Amino acid sequence: MGLDDIAAGVEVTTEQRDRGVATVDRTEQSLAARLDAVADELPCSGEAAATVVERYAGGGSIGVAARTADVAPMTAAKTLHLLGESVSPVGPTGRDVIEDYLAGELPRTDARQLARVSETEFALAVYVETHDPLPEARAAIEDALAVDAETDPLAETRSETADLL
Repeated sequence: MGLDDIAAGVEVTTEQRDRGVATVDRTEQSLAARLDAVADELPCSGEAAATVVERYAGGGSIGVAARTADVAPMTAAKTLHLLGESVSPVGPTGRDVIEDYLAGELPRTDARQLARVSETEFALAVYVETHDPLPEARAAIEDALAVDAETDPLAETRSETADLL
């Protein structure tokens, strides 16, 4: 008996509906409108910042988010940093080297070599160390991307950190 014999007469009588993933957006304004309030402090417009956030939050890289928003990748990285995302290209030791450079204890070429980064990565690391994220901008994107734990359709699929042990 083969698979054809086993499957003979089997037919699909119902179809599954694709409902997507439900999210809860407790805001009445668009993300771009909320980011317009802090656009003067961002390196791009509120509309471009919203596009960067949406594409990045959707799983795109900084480069993809930048191309989608029609801004430079460095501008997208700076925007994400100001919105509270961790985009620093250096680790803790690299941050110490950047701090020494900013304090005038190391020349730029030595600091870049010790941090083991390219010129572009070095520039971003310096920017991250010299600019704090904007709390009001972070609040705008948190509200836009918030998922209510009680109505989250994927809540039961997530494991607790204790499950990793």
